[in-house]
Amino acid sequence: MPPSISILGAGSWGTALAVQAARNGCDTLLWGHNPKHIASLKQSGENSRYLPGIRFPDNLQLTDKLEEAVVYSPILLISVPSHAFRVTLAQIKPLLCEKQRIAWATKGFDCQDGALLSEVASQILGDDIEIAALSGPTFAQEVAADLPTALTIASRSEDFSAQLSERLHNQRFRIYTSSDIIGVQIGGASKNVLAIAAGIADGLGFGANTRAALITRGLTEVMRLGLKLGGQADTFMGLAGLGDLILTCTDNQSRNRRFGLALGQGKEQKQALNEIDQEVEGISAAREAYRLSQKYGVEMPITEQVYRVLFEHLPPKQAVQNLLTRDQKSESL
Repeated sequence: MPPSISILGAGSWGTALAVQAARNGCDTLLWGHNPKHIASLKQSGENSRYLPGIRFPDNLQLTDKLEEAVVYSPILLISVPSHAFRVTLAQIKPLLCEKQRIAWATKGFDCQDGALLSEVASQILGDDIEIAALSGPTFAQEVAADLPTALTIASRSEDFSAQLSERLHNQRFRIYTSSDIIGVQIGGASKNVLAIAAGIADGLGFGANTRAALITRGLTEVMRLGLKLGGQADTFMGLAGLGDLILTCTDNQSRNRRFGLALGQGKEQKQALNEIDQEVEGISAAREAYRLSQKYGVEMPITEQVYRVLFEHLPPKQAVQNLLTRDQKSESL
């Protein structure tokens, strides 16, 4: 029998991963919480809202029944927004069987207490269940269109990494493995904050020099936080760190970058969110990353200014000015 996988979350990224797994010969079940949305997907044979024109393979099934999705496969891949991650785990907990394994492609911090999603999984499911995190420079539209992509699977279980890779990896979708689940998660969550910063700078009319400086110094502060929390330096120079950071800061497929662009152009947050009409993970990530930097005494000046723009109504131009007028220092600091 072919391998199987259940994917929880029928947004753009969950749908793209479901299409990828099914194209790869894996029996795939995609779950979404909204019955009307799932019914429309079944009727049209595609996710016309998020990935128009991408037809579902025959071995991709759909359901709005969570229990059906959980019992379908020993491997569950969660792709819901970070604010829904905790409640999703709580909902599936009583449905899990002994040998099931949990992975997620969600990027962000827990909105309740700023915890890493692996910490949330431990709180709710215990420490015995095997877990993995997927992250890297991946736009859903390009994965769904079968364009070449590479990402990282981080797990402390080599066997789980291998099983998950088997379901997704092929010549167009390359997977690297890592044991640094902490660093991979921090890279994936923090890059959204910096994409907002890059968008703001571009929206204000600043140039490529500014964007390059923001990316470089942004990577420095993400590494500071990551190392403080137990991540490995090499992770932040790889796909889940620098790779994802470059992608989200430089391409307008990034919702976080587009949100920052709108703010830099003078639009209100509500208007920008209405125009994007999808989750902008960098907003909550800015709050939680700033809180973590304060808790652990980690200097993160770009993150701090994004936080102040979003939550203290600091004008974007003033935020950039605050960064430019900081005390001169060595680049190594």
